[in-house]
Amino acid sequence: MHIGPYRLTAIETGYLALDGGAMFGVVPKNLWQKSNPADETNCIQLALRTLLLDSPERKILIDTGVGAKFNDKLKKIYKIDHSQFTLKKSLAQAGVSPDEITDVILSHLHFDHCGGSTFIANNQILPTFSNARYIAQKEQWDWAHTASEKDRASFQGENFDPLQSRGLLQLIDGPSEIFPGVECFVVHGHTPGMQLIKVFDDRQSLVYCADLIPTSSHIPVPWIMAYDNNPMITIAEKKQFLSTVLDKNTFLFFEHDPIYAAGTVNLGDRGYFLDRTISTEEFNSR
Repeated sequence: MHIGPYRLTAIETGYLALDGGAMFGVVPKNLWQKSNPADETNCIQLALRTLLLDSPERKILIDTGVGAKFNDKLKKIYKIDHSQFTLKKSLAQAGVSPDEITDVILSHLHFDHCGGSTFIANNQILPTFSNARYIAQKEQWDWAHTASEKDRASFQGENFDPLQSRGLLQLIDGPSEIFPGVECFVVHGHTPGMQLIKVFDDRQSLVYCADLIPTSSHIPVPWIMAYDNNPMITIAEKKQFLSTVLDKNTFLFFEHDPIYAAGTVNLGDRGYFLDRTISTEEFNSR
């Protein structure tokens, strides 16, 4: 897909599995399992999909997946699957090396969104993209270091603190046009200071939905995660957001959907619904 000067490529970095009930909150299992079948432990497969924006001037990566620093115990708990995809392998298939990445925009600092920002070598934690500037929201940074008992385990300092200590981290405060044709806006229901990224030109746009709408199944307003810190705020933010994207030329990018990379949304008698789906293969060939 092309938007403005950017060639957009969906970068598959692997899979993890989380409890289906936690992913869909109060929605009954007999509804969510139709599109997200659970295994024997009630877990559903989720993608760890990132987005590459490639222009003549910059190579920008949005989020970095879970990374490769988990020990065997955590890999088993989260059912991390890198058998088919890894961040570096998928970047290489897109013709990009880690040294070429100029900027990394982090939607938020949960481990499954920023774990690939660093790696371990010679018993040191090093930045994966040593020539890049990493960009996050100041509010999210502050929350990551003072998080509540509810989501404290989702923040692992090894994923982001080394970026600051090496002078690679830029904190921004609120909505901003980060680059020409690339802007962020901030939501707070899932975690304070999560930023969604919009890529746009005068013909079409795409929004990287992060965990406001993690999968295509989360389009209906009440389908929200038990992981959200403030569910009623999430509902209000989803309603407001969905009302602005009812356009066939506005695409939503799904970070965790196991099948679809993107889609468009419409409004019917029963609320918002997924109007069109786009697989990773189709997305990357557009």
